[in-house]
Amino acid sequence: MERNELIEQNLNLVHSCAHRFRGKGVEYDELYSAGCVGLVKAADKFDPSLGYRFSTYAVPVILGEIRQLFRDGGTVKLSRSLKELSMKAKAVCERYQNEHGEDIPISRLSSELGVDEYTAAQALNASLSVLSLSGDNDEGGIDIPVPSAEESLTDRLSLRQAIATLSESDRGLITMRYFKHKTQSETAKALGTTQVQISRREKKILLRMRAMLI
Repeated sequence: MERNELIEQNLNLVHSCAHRFRGKGVEYDELYSAGCVGLVKAADKFDPSLGYRFSTYAVPVILGEIRQLFRDGGTVKLSRSLKELSMKAKAVCERYQNEHGEDIPISRLSSELGVDEYTAAQALNASLSVLSLSGDNDEGGIDIPVPSAEESLTDRLSLRQAIATLSESDRGLITMRYFKHKTQSETAKALGTTQVQISRREKKILLRMRAMLI
């Protein structure tokens, strides 16, 4: 599959990831734009020969870019050139929205701006404003996050990615405990060790996975 096609066909992943952060102080459009940056990065670095599905690889990269917004306090330091490009991106997006009634694809925006998709996504991200935490905005408040099937999907994909990083023995332990619903004693017997050792290993594994998912 061509790179641009890979990006266009997986924009739903960006929406799914962005929905996880709705109502947390940053406008949805900005979350989406940061996610698009992650999607482009994932498409550039994805290696199908490793045997992973693209979605499994892309979701953590997309989430990483979105989380970076919050680590930066919802703001991004901009160079003069990026500020100028962001103004052009905003104008192009508004014109496309008026003409077609939908958001402009990243590939089309990059073509209009004469830059690559990554730079176009950065420019689009820079053109968006941060939602006030005080609720002082046109809508008079902040969106309240609502659980959705999309959020469940991204959670499962992130969990799958975290499990894939474990060693074979650790993955086997987690599989028996949380997918086959075995007790620690049953798991210890199957793995030829003690319940105490299983308990200690399990805690270490869960802490490591938790750090990857936060």
